[in-house]
Amino acid sequence: MIVLTYVILALVAIAAACFVVWPIVQRRRDHGRFVLAAAAGLFVLGVGGALYVQLGHPQLVTRTLQGDNARDLNALIGRLATVVRGRPADPRGWALLGRAYLTAGDPADAAKAFARAIGAAQALGQPPAFLFSAYGEALTQDAAGAVTSEAQAAFVRALANDPKDNAARYYLGLSAAARGDADKAMVLWRGLLADVPPASALHRDLIDRIAALSADSAPDISAMVAGLAARLKAHPDDSAGWQRLIRAYAVLGKRHEARAALAAARQAMATQGAAMAELSAEQKALGL
Repeated sequence: MIVLTYVILALVAIAAACFVVWPIVQRRRDHGRFVLAAAAGLFVLGVGGALYVQLGHPQLVTRTLQGDNARDLNALIGRLATVVRGRPADPRGWALLGRAYLTAGDPADAAKAFARAIGAAQALGQPPAFLFSAYGEALTQDAAGAVTSEAQAAFVRALANDPKDNAARYYLGLSAAARGDADKAMVLWRGLLADVPPASALHRDLIDRIAALSADSAPDISAMVAGLAARLKAHPDDSAGWQRLIRAYAVLGKRHEARAALAAARQAMATQGAAMAELSAEQKALGL
């Protein structure tokens, strides 16, 4: 049943990509039409991938960037960059480029592209919420998970345009919790919790964070990480939990602990091939 669900979701994503790509190929007659068409398909799938990172298994997205796929994506980025720089007033091209950079694991260049998309959209009218949200995500990824003041401002703009923006609510909650504003973080995260699938990784992550806030009005991030580590010691078969722990250590700058957690996770997941591949992808993404 699960496999069938994934197949259906994949077919829907591909159909959505084709729906976007075909009009571009039909309308455009210059040499850049196929590059933009491919990029549009990438963007549709990328947006779905970004949502899947939040709601499902982000390690599966990372795994798709291995081998030939990574080379193909880099080649597409090069062609797309050439095309969009010839049309700097078109926010759609910059947004496509930003999403491609983000998918390729280059948040610094993604942030620059999204900033250009916002500027171009402002010249045409009100930029959509997702551009501010994407810009904030890129800045946060570039800061190793820290919500910088610039990223926070972007998320605030996104939330003002769309009160249901998932990324804005999540990251503004992180920022509020880090400042000790548990009430604001709780409002943001509880609202988000009600809107995400109960079986998703994001749902579990929010449950952990809300529980920590409920236990301590000014949560100690280190204590939260220690609690997660203790839970995994008692229940080591949680692959997603191991990945959260490894990422948490990396964000806190505790690379030795991150590597130790990675080793423990590999020992616990030794018989699960998919989980081992996901851990390798996580190690590569974090540079451990």
